[in-house]
Amino acid sequence: MSATWRFDGRKAVVTGGSRGIGRSIAELLVASGAEVHVFDVAAGEPGAFTFHAVNIADSADVARAVAELPAGVSLLVNNAGITRDKSVLKLSDEDWKAVLDVNLTGTFHMIRALAPAMREAGYGRIVNITSINGMRGKFGQANYAASKAGIIGLTKTVARELGPKGITVNAVAPGMVLTPMARALPEEVLKKALAETVLNELAEPEDIANAVLFLLSDAARRITGEVVRVDAGQYI
Repeated sequence: MSATWRFDGRKAVVTGGSRGIGRSIAELLVASGAEVHVFDVAAGEPGAFTFHAVNIADSADVARAVAELPAGVSLLVNNAGITRDKSVLKLSDEDWKAVLDVNLTGTFHMIRALAPAMREAGYGRIVNITSINGMRGKFGQANYAASKAGIIGLTKTVARELGPKGITVNAVAPGMVLTPMARALPEEVLKKALAETVLNELAEPEDIANAVLFLLSDAARRITGEVVRVDAGQYI
């Protein structure tokens, strides 16, 4: 995995970084020189980052974990997310609340906890992982799509609020990504997603990580409040 952008001397937090897209982001940040702290509920395979067991849906747990971080965290990637897929009429209160609590409220908790130090430093980069399904909707994913649409609204609002303090806030919207979990899906699901693309291929985790690192880098210092789709053309 090559390091296109350099983050030497920078400290980063990546939520949901133990596996899948989050792990690719964490590993690429490490390869690019950053000191990386992963917030997740389970450790997964060991990596060249510092793992913290954190439930981001719990504001007190987030506050505890952030207080234990070294000073100077200036990069935040809100990647953690869960699904509880059912059609609206079959969604339970618990299924709805669990997805919103992790995906949307967890992102809010992380921003609220880490932004004050970025404001004080006059520098920060925040990238939130949303989804094309938060832009177009998806059958059976009302809770997930609502949470990801909420992340887009949160991204744009926080970009307005924190921009004057030197902090950029952007989002990356993947389509179907060939993580180990996705590769285990039924073949017809993968074929349907592939048929939606215009590039006739599905994104890999590294494709998402590359977009995230660009937005974290000073090459994107004049980009804020944007949503970058990385979906091989599924959305269009």
